Amino acid sequence: MSAIAAKPAAGAAMDMTSTLIGIIILLILIAATYFVAGSGLAFMALIGVIVGGILIGFGVHFVPVGGAPAAMGQAPGIATGVAMLAAGAGLAGLFGGAWAAELGLVVATITGAIGGGLLMAVTCMFVNFIYVFGMGIPSASGKVDKDPITGDTQKEFKSQGTEGHGLPFVSYVGGVIGGIFGGGGGTLIYLMLLDLYKVELPGMMNALPGQVLPIAITLAGIFAIGIFLVNAVLAAYNITGTIEGPHDPKFKRFPRAIVACAIASALCGMVAIMIVAV
Repeated sequence: MSAIAAKPAAGAAMDMTSTLIGIIILLILIAATYFVAGSGLAFMALIGVIVGGILIGFGVHFVPVGGAPAAMGQAPGIATGVAMLAAGAGLAGLFGGAWAAELGLVVATITGAIGGGLLMAVTCMFVNFIYVFGMGIPSASGKVDKDPITGDTQKEFKSQGTEGHGLPFVSYVGGVIGGIFGGGGGTLIYLMLLDLYKVELPGMMNALPGQVLPIAITLAGIFAIGIFLVNAVLAAYNITGTIEGPHDPKFKRFPRAIVACAIASALCGMVAIMIVAV
């Protein structure tokens, strides 16, 4: 109850009591999986799911999200919610990684990361087209005086009464980086679960590997998408509203999301593993 009753941490601060309790829960989940499933493929799958979840939670903080204010040109970012935008990048990466699954873990994960980054690159490009040519507004940040990458000043382009508008270059780059992390993390979860299911399902179902392959692919895809959404929503709650990208002060909150995503991924991964490992 101490974690629930703890006072909320301000800004980017970590509540140490809650963090320690979370780490203990994470270690218990890992130890329980090791005790039940051993140190083989099932345990490695859990570690892969946790790493993938951490990558997703971290990557979400790079994605520039402006929500409803961005749709009215009153805040920088893409006019949608954090979880929805992250899910789009993750699913694009997941499809790319699944297509390359036969090429091995490293190649498939990189392919998924490229897929997620490519989706965000295209999305950010068309968002800026709409802002500039459709709404007639320049890209300007409300969080920094100069773009950290290009050095372009922002104040003279920012309209009064707004927090900025459009998609500054640093936000564009942040979106691509976030898509890379999200796509790679989602793909890693899918691949680790797929390898486990391909080994365990034939024995469980008394069938040939080729016969259970469609089931293994389906199960791995369902759990990968579900775990991705869980981590995206947790990161969205940590951000609480809008974020411009890596230069936004809210970006410093990511350590809290990493702890939360690791715990949630361990719990979800444990469920996904135990259906075949017990």
